[in-house]
Amino acid sequence: MIEPDDSDALSGRKAVKSEAAFRTISEVSVDLDVPQHVLRFWESKFSQIKPLKRGGGRRYYRPEDLALLKRIRDLLYKDGYTIRGVQKLLRDQARGHAVDAKVEPPGEPEVASPPSLFVMDESPVVDVTPTGDEEVVTEQTVRAVLEGLLQELVDLRSQLANARRTQSP
Repeated sequence: MIEPDDSDALSGRKAVKSEAAFRTISEVSVDLDVPQHVLRFWESKFSQIKPLKRGGGRRYYRPEDLALLKRIRDLLYKDGYTIRGVQKLLRDQARGHAVDAKVEPPGEPEVASPPSLFVMDESPVVDVTPTGDEEVVTEQTVRAVLEGLLQELVDLRSQLANARRTQSP
């Protein structure tokens, strides 16, 4: 007879993955406490996130992808960066600039996005994935994308106004 603690399957315990193992989007979602659709949205905003995709578009995240996602999550949710601010920070670091993650990039004040933008329901609305994936995106994800675009437009309008003021005699 097999004793219950002789096997993980019999004892009800899940096997723990190695730190070097690839993870699915659902595992990453649980690890980071971020909905799956937010992870997909971040993929569209941060070109550095490149999970391996298998048949049917199933994503597998490498350990370095997970580390980057944790950093993005902390910058957005804990440090109050905007999507655009994190993009700039990552771009600057890729160019070899040593930038402390806690310091705001000069010339671009960062404002925390309201948390309500990221409290999203899971009801499918419309498929808007440009890569041909057949994933369903929620209404809240579309809203977050549109609000990000609106913020970029507001920032551009502000930059134009500042440029006009500095050029006026």
